[in-house]
Amino acid sequence: MTKKRIDDPTGQEESEATQGFSSSRRNFLRTGAVAAAGAAAAPFIGSSAQAATSSSSAGSMSMKDMPQLGQIPKYKDHGKGKTGMEAAENWVTDFLQPSTLTKDEQMAEMKFLHEAAAPYRGMHINVVSEVTGTHMFEANVLSKAFEQITGIKVSHDTMQEGKTVSKLETQMATGQDVYDLFINDSDFIGTHPRMDDVIPITDYISGEGKDLTLSTLDLDDFMGKSFCTWPLNDKMYMLPDTQFANLYWYRKDWFERPDLKKKFKKIYGYELNVPVNWSAYEDIADFFTNKVKHLDGKRIYGHMDYGKKSPSLGWRIHDSWLSMAGMSDKGLPFGKPVDDWGIRVNEDQNPVGCSVERGGATNSPAAVYAIRKYAEWLKKYAPPEAAGMTFSEAGPVPAQGHIAQQIFWYTAFTSSMTKPGLPVVNEDGTPKWGMAPSPHGPYWEAGMKLGYQDCGSWILPKTTPAKKRAASWLYAQFCVCKSVSLRKVWSALAPFRYSDVNSKEMGMAAPYLGGLVEFYRSPAKKYWTPTGTNVPAYGKMTSAWWENIAQVNSGALTAQEAMDKVAEELDNVMHRIQLAGLEKVAPPKLNPKKSKEYWLKQPGSPKPKLANENPPGETLPYEELLKAFNNPSSIGKKASKGDS
Repeated sequence: MTKKRIDDPTGQEESEATQGFSSSRRNFLRTGAVAAAGAAAAPFIGSSAQAATSSSSAGSMSMKDMPQLGQIPKYKDHGKGKTGMEAAENWVTDFLQPSTLTKDEQMAEMKFLHEAAAPYRGMHINVVSEVTGTHMFEANVLSKAFEQITGIKVSHDTMQEGKTVSKLETQMATGQDVYDLFINDSDFIGTHPRMDDVIPITDYISGEGKDLTLSTLDLDDFMGKSFCTWPLNDKMYMLPDTQFANLYWYRKDWFERPDLKKKFKKIYGYELNVPVNWSAYEDIADFFTNKVKHLDGKRIYGHMDYGKKSPSLGWRIHDSWLSMAGMSDKGLPFGKPVDDWGIRVNEDQNPVGCSVERGGATNSPAAVYAIRKYAEWLKKYAPPEAAGMTFSEAGPVPAQGHIAQQIFWYTAFTSSMTKPGLPVVNEDGTPKWGMAPSPHGPYWEAGMKLGYQDCGSWILPKTTPAKKRAASWLYAQFCVCKSVSLRKVWSALAPFRYSDVNSKEMGMAAPYLGGLVEFYRSPAKKYWTPTGTNVPAYGKMTSAWWENIAQVNSGALTAQEAMDKVAEELDNVMHRIQLAGLEKVAPPKLNPKKSKEYWLKQPGSPKPKLANENPPGETLPYEELLKAFNNPSSIGKKASKGDS
């Protein structure tokens, strides 16, 4: 039996735990509300913040004139019963605000889509995506607006990530056209090119779909462009639709209290600020859990996490946790030749192994350290009930007001953290908390990624007939075009375009979003990336993670034993793919085994065990930490440090 929860209204999150593929990591993204009050635009921070200079249709709109921030609207016929360009005029005027475009520019995009749809009017297309706020916005509102404007009817289904991927894999295997268009995570960028099961976006817009592509689509404006690009041919295989990062969350108001700052420095010898490294994070966790213990009559904790055996436990680890510790190689957006799963590839992009004996790093000292710290912190510093929670159960807990910090926090929770009346929200609607760049472990080096970023993206399956693919492409563009994108981001708070992030409207919203806008405007954002191109079969390789990590939490396996099993199981999956000849491009070609000592002596990853895995703690004020990402190697030089 599956228990239904407020944050999982389908009641299905854990029902796929035995099916070998992860259920929806983003199933928790729900509507939220922020008290909207007039506020001055937040300053642009960092080198990427070249202020949006375009003239927005919103003109001089203030916060009180804007739609409710962080809330997914219910459908209303803003087309007012009209069709074609009359409907477009009504939607643009009454609903598709704010936008970074002027109204005339919006209407020009609508005219193009309306006219390009002429050969496909009356056609019915089927689209599927997982359940998130962004995709509910598309399914419930944008699909209907698109139909009124273009005459193309859209059935946009939303379901769990696991079911979405199952539908995709079944369709690819059978060749049957059930869904004409899919949105799935860019984590599949290592799968689709190898399986040759989708038409690259690059090929489509320069060939078959050239006359159907908006001149204002502006691929360089998509923050996740590099996440969706295959390195062997430099082609985009997927089109970004939504993004959110995994950042550090903390109670900014507590960190700024003079009494707590004084007490922390007296005990640990350095400033209570945003942690730069894991040593500082652990000191802060110990401080609040074991030294402060109570604030305002409430038992508090210095760490929040989750540990229940479920597919979501896999995301907790393979969504860049090992890279945050420093396990992988340098390289952006993904470590090369060894990535954040510990998979090594050769120069031809063939995966050659996960285990250290094959040149991988999944069971390397850095990976084992990361797992040991995860399990240790869960037991020592988190609320006792955290060990029995899943991802979506643990997600809302910091909003209850008794958590000081969380090292692994998804920005998709932003809207749920900003609701009026929460103990973590001020009376004026601004948050008492902040989000900041994640601290890194002792194996991390400048030039490596620092965290995970989810990037849900459109794909064009080869199973879709040409005419339906054309109609589907028009719908995908409608959902991401500049006429629509900022309005969608305003509701779902999952930005995917530079122009939207740098807009004056998002500047106005910034004081209510705890650092979301500042992060995406800073140079830090490029260090947070999805699963990369080294993973050859994402859907087939996830269960090894959560099934074995759960045994660390139960005490059945040590961190080393668990990661040895993960590495072996991942190698076995790749070996089966290799033998079956399932992949047409850059298939796995496993290295013969050599001694661990051989590989640990080679440059880069896998890295030998450090003599000291607990260097002095380092912290920086939030603003200084963001600025430091102009030159990440300088972060440690500027930090407040503890004793060795």
